[in-house]
Amino acid sequence: MSERSVRMTVNGEVRQASVEPRLTLADFLREKCHLTGTHLGCEHGVCGACTVMVDGAAVRSCLAFAVQADGAEVTTIEGIAHPDGELSAVQAAFRDCHGLQCGFCTPGFVVSVTAFLRDNPGPSDEEVLDALSGNLCRCTGYQGIIRAVHQAAGTLREAAGA
Repeated sequence: MSERSVRMTVNGEVRQASVEPRLTLADFLREKCHLTGTHLGCEHGVCGACTVMVDGAAVRSCLAFAVQADGAEVTTIEGIAHPDGELSAVQAAFRDCHGLQCGFCTPGFVVSVTAFLRDNPGPSDEEVLDALSGNLCRCTGYQGIIRAVHQAAGTLREAAGA
């Protein structure tokens, strides 16, 4: 299979590599960019552990090919915190509300929730449950995660002056 050159901006940094057309975006991020926060769980798009943002949309990177992200803006869990290292509102809420245990699913949840709250800053309980339905956790029982989403939403609304 002939390789193709891809170029994308990952967490604000331009990344370019030659890749086989079948290389997934998850593998590109982990192997070519050395960003291992994007976790591979099911590799079928079910668990959500590999969620990243591509041009602002939450995407299962195990189901996307790196060549499909050519020219795109990609944000991984490593790009969610502020440049000075301060945790984002979502990350801080997950910490404060005990929204994680083993941590394997946490990057996917944080990225998914970040995209969700950008589009829905005042979610109802039903909307939160719907938004979380694409991510699986085997440890927490979800209550801390749900509290974290609501806390982060409040923090973000307060910061926006709403």
